[in-house]
Amino acid sequence: QVQLVESGGGLVQPGGSLRLSCTAARTIFLGYTVGWFRQAPGRQRELVAAVASDGKTKYADSVKGRFTISRDDAKDTAALQMNSLKPEDTAVYYCTAGPSIITTGTYIHQGQGTQVTVFS
Repeated sequence: QVQLVESGGGLVQPGGSLRLSCTAARTIFLGYTVGWFRQAPGRQRELVAAVASDGKTKYADSVKGRFTISRDDAKDTAALQMNSLKPEDTAVYYCTAGPSIITTGTYIHQGQGTQVTVFS
């Protein structure tokens, strides 16, 4: 059963913006950290951004100042606002949830992913 569903991916030119959304099938986020990972072809999956249940956030150095993660536990949703996109941001983006994303980079729940392509 799919627990997390991402949406909002697509094609965008460099400098453009996209907003990814993640909807949980049930109250998964409560008490958990929500994280967005990405994986480009031939590369390891990496943590892009995470927000803990207390609001603490973590961003990869490559996206600081450009991406903003948010969550709404009342609606079981999360989002990743991506601005000033670069070709190197091209990847499949995954929404995840778990207790240890910030500390260990591991998660319990994962969505099916949404493709983001930044092209000239």
